[in-house]
Amino acid sequence: MTRVSRAPFVFILEPLNFSFTPVHKKPRICRTLIPLCASRERGADSAAPGHVRPPVQRKPSSHGASRRSAMKKSFSQEQVSFNSPVSRSPSVAIIGGGISGLLCAATLEERGVRSTVFDTGVHGLGGRMATRALVESQQHLVFDHAAQFFTASDARFQKLVEKWMSEGLVREWTGAVGILEAGGRFTTIPSSTAKYIGIQGMRPLADSLQKNSNSVQIIRPCWISKLEPFNGMWHLTENRNPRGSFDAVVIAHNGKCANRLLSSSGLPQLFRQMKRLELSSIWALLAAFNDPLPVPRDGDSNALEGAFVKGVDSVSWMANNTSKLFPLQNGNGVPQCWTFFSTARFGRRNKVPQENIPSVTAERVKVEMLDGVESALGLSRGSIPPPFYTRVQLWGAALPTNTPGVPCMFDPYGRAGICGDWLLGSSMEDAALSGISLGNHMADYFQCGDGQPEEFSVGLHDSFGAVAGHDIGHFPGLDFIEPVLDLVGDSVQ
Repeated sequence: MTRVSRAPFVFILEPLNFSFTPVHKKPRICRTLIPLCASRERGADSAAPGHVRPPVQRKPSSHGASRRSAMKKSFSQEQVSFNSPVSRSPSVAIIGGGISGLLCAATLEERGVRSTVFDTGVHGLGGRMATRALVESQQHLVFDHAAQFFTASDARFQKLVEKWMSEGLVREWTGAVGILEAGGRFTTIPSSTAKYIGIQGMRPLADSLQKNSNSVQIIRPCWISKLEPFNGMWHLTENRNPRGSFDAVVIAHNGKCANRLLSSSGLPQLFRQMKRLELSSIWALLAAFNDPLPVPRDGDSNALEGAFVKGVDSVSWMANNTSKLFPLQNGNGVPQCWTFFSTARFGRRNKVPQENIPSVTAERVKVEMLDGVESALGLSRGSIPPPFYTRVQLWGAALPTNTPGVPCMFDPYGRAGICGDWLLGSSMEDAALSGISLGNHMADYFQCGDGQPEEFSVGLHDSFGAVAGHDIGHFPGLDFIEPVLDLVGDSVQ
């Protein structure tokens, strides 16, 4: 029976002033450990007396003549199984600097485990906690162009939110947010659940996790291209450039890059689970207008600030970043910065390589989404004045449409784990809880997992089910929102 540590959550964002000591220093009672495979000391033969191993043909390692790790054939690639004892001062590589990866690192830090976070972000950390700030036509523009807001239903995540609020990073979004039906009919959300936003956008929340850490190293922009086991360690490379060796590794992102990493890493069970994940594609259109859009108002005459759009193929969400983030400036000659998201169906139909979007596709998507905005607002085509700034971005691996419903995955033989929102659902809370869970689980493994690693195996065989929520994600507490409109696949595993 697999299990995940349920150690009580202790908030970990305060600066910590301790020196690292081995995680084994904490007293813990463990069972008598029966090794599943003989431990191999360097230079020693691990075979049983009188047993002769058949020769195994392996691809030469770039780190030496032998991986020094027991391997067995499984799921079309060899399973790595580290036999050497875990270091008394382990280090973990975390690939992905979204909220899940950052909270995994922070949790490990509190438990006395060092980590290094590798992230591809050029402008900053955060993953989908992304905020774009720029100057256009001498105007300062700010857009949340991924996560729009979040809710909190779990006490552990609520504690983190309260910390952000005390630091002046988060506040409750009290503007008019609701459902906009095609034709301009707007109704506010009938829920008492608090909706939270970053006061200066979402990205500062990720930055705060980094700043409050004493010993987590951040390396970005960095594209880890290969994981290779050798001498009981994971060796990371970026385009053939060494990026260090680590006792364990965490995959805190998904999509084709994660699949590519896992496809030849010696972690077939994690790879199999990651391959089952189905992801939607969503187009984001950022548009700045000199004048306010003619949006509907709620019963208190407050203008629409955010809306889940129904009945329009090209638009599923729209939000006024100016009124959301800077309510005191709204309407005082300040440009209106809007974020529009497409539906998953529209994203799939217009999917292209997100790293190199053809200009003709970008222009067509922009026109069709602006047409969709007019349809949602009940306006005739061409009635919205042209924005003076636009940018389209394709989130090719936007949100999961299926999930195994487990907080994390961990392969104790390969000393590798996975965290991310998709393991529980598609919310910011899910991402946070997954990172916290994996951090605690790995710390427990480092304390007492050498002899019976199978007890720390989690999530490797769970089946997948559909994710509830809207095209732009799930918001716990706002259960009135309809499920995802169009799953990427017709079946779940």
